[in-house]
Amino acid sequence: MTHTLLSFGHGYSARALSPLLLAEGWRVIGTTRSPDKRPQLEAESIEPGLFPGDDLRPALEAADHLLISAGPDAAGDPVLAALGQEIAARAGQFAWVGYLSTTGVYGDHGGGWVDEDTPLAPSTRRGVWRQQAEAAWQAIPGLPLHIFRLAGIYGPGRGPFAKVRQGSARRIIKPGQVFSRIHVEDIAQVLRASIARPDPGAIYNLCDDDPAPPQDVIAYAAELLDVPIPEAVPFDSAEMTPMARSFYAESKRVRNDRIKRELGVTLKYPDYRSGLRALLDRDRGK
Repeated sequence: MTHTLLSFGHGYSARALSPLLLAEGWRVIGTTRSPDKRPQLEAESIEPGLFPGDDLRPALEAADHLLISAGPDAAGDPVLAALGQEIAARAGQFAWVGYLSTTGVYGDHGGGWVDEDTPLAPSTRRGVWRQQAEAAWQAIPGLPLHIFRLAGIYGPGRGPFAKVRQGSARRIIKPGQVFSRIHVEDIAQVLRASIARPDPGAIYNLCDDDPAPPQDVIAYAAELLDVPIPEAVPFDSAEMTPMARSFYAESKRVRNDRIKRELGVTLKYPDYRSGLRALLDRDRGK
């Protein structure tokens, strides 16, 4: 039997999952908001759909797996707004539904540890929207929903090296600040493991084993490149966009025991050092 994944908001994380499924003979339909991205998806053997724009009901009817990466806004979840009734009516059709959320739903814990049972207390607007979207998806009766709360994502084309090389990277220092992060290839392997072992209602944190201050990551990237470590800038005096500053509103360490225990996942990149070394090797063609 050929499985079909319909991926809403087929972006960075979903595109890392696609090759794993395509290699097993899956059909993958991925949506984009930009018509200009259709050729790129087609080049990756993805059947492109414009969302919003195209009539996606035929794709929805063909799918036995759903992945939702499209982010919510003040108006709510865009997929549910457009196709919520159709998805609810077909809830029993799907073997697996994955929703990519964020560890931002836990809010600020002053650098303390959180796990999937930690009460949700988002402190940012985007975190509140994600909490609301999670609840809206959970409210669909009979939907085999799996929620994945992602830490900060990095990987090919998305890492600190470009800014460090350009000399534009800064080590912004906020005492006690710590983030969790996750390599995109580990996101893909966790999603694949969950698809192979569905557990409707499950919630998973996706992060590595080594929460770290952001300035340490920048410093290590500079060391790998053998360039001077960027200057330290106090958080209070740093010039930052409102979105960048909002990331520093929360500090926490995220536990990932569940993906190991329940899905049997062994992280390819258990810390930022191994992940950054692999990215640099890739950049250098090793």
